[in-house]
Amino acid sequence: MIHLIVLTKYIYIYFERIVMKIIKVLEKTELVIVDLEVNLGKEKRNGLTLCVKYNGDYYPLNTAHDGRPILMNKDNIIKN
Repeated sequence: MIHLIVLTKYIYIYFERIVMKIIKVLEKTELVIVDLEVNLGKEKRNGLTLCVKYNGDYYPLNTAHDGRPILMNKDNIIKN
C-alpha cells in the first residue's frame, strides 16, 4: 500500500516495508568488468560493463554505452 502526503511544495511517498529473503546463493559465480563491443547498426562502440560470469556465460548488469542497469536474465547472455 502506498500513502501519498502533500505538504506545501514537497510530495512524500511512504511505502510499506517490503520483506525480501534470499532464496539461494548461486555457486561458481564471478563478478567481472569486461570491455564490451556493441554493434549499433553502422557504428560499433565499446565500453566497460559490469557482468556476472556464471556457468561460462556472461550476464551484463549495465549497458555498455550509457551505464544504465540491466536485470540479470537469460535473454541478455553474452557467450564468449
